[in-house]
Amino acid sequence: MKAALVTGAARGIGAATAIKLAEQGWAVLAVDVAEDDPALPYPMGTAEELSTVVAKIQENGGTAEEFRADVRDRAHLAAAVADAEQRWGGLDAAVAAAGVIAGGVPLWEMPLEQEDAVLDVNLRGVLNLAHVAIPALLRRPKPRSGRFLAVASAAATRGLPMLAAYCAAKAGVAGLIRALGTELGDSGVTANAVSPGSTDTPILAESARLYDLPAAQTFATQQPQQRLLDPAEVASVLAFLAGPESSATTGAVIPVDGGLAL
Repeated sequence: MKAALVTGAARGIGAATAIKLAEQGWAVLAVDVAEDDPALPYPMGTAEELSTVVAKIQENGGTAEEFRADVRDRAHLAAAVADAEQRWGGLDAAVAAAGVIAGGVPLWEMPLEQEDAVLDVNLRGVLNLAHVAIPALLRRPKPRSGRFLAVASAAATRGLPMLAAYCAAKAGVAGLIRALGTELGDSGVTANAVSPGSTDTPILAESARLYDLPAAQTFATQQPQQRLLDPAEVASVLAFLAGPESSATTGAVIPVDGGLAL
């Protein structure tokens, strides 16, 4: 059985990815900080939500365990990687799905603590996971098929007003993935990302509040498909990238955005 570690697994794209991988036979370590951030004005995923994701997987016959960790703390993530290796004998995929959002004002008016939270979770959190998970992926014997995956955003290529720090962080994720693809070379481990558009998650609900919109559904009109994405749709592409069929794909940032980037 292959083993995967997924951050941000309490809800949203992270939860959907943990569930999808488990459905495909992966053992999943579902990782989340599962507590609120005092710098951010909206609730984070909870310990109860994380436990519910794991319970759902187990009730459906899958293999999953939960692990509380803050992606901003490299030691926390190293402990999570070690836990996965001890449980299942190694690590085959790591998915950096943890994310937060803040803004609603021009960058120069954004509180420093909110800017730090956005950059530290959305970019530093991915870097931290890469630092501790890629060596574990490389510890698998050859021929390897390890996968390092991340969630970028259409914000990586679109200049979204009043979300400058978020755009910068996601652009950083895209650049990181391209570099990792070259660094991993012929190791058998690949690095890829998905770039979602407006997806029906708590982050999108908070984006609507920041833009003073009546509901997240308002964002549907900016996508050619005229609808919000379901987190499961993004998770399906991540699950493909985690699998053997994606072996020739590395350093790629794949739009899963309902046409938003067009």
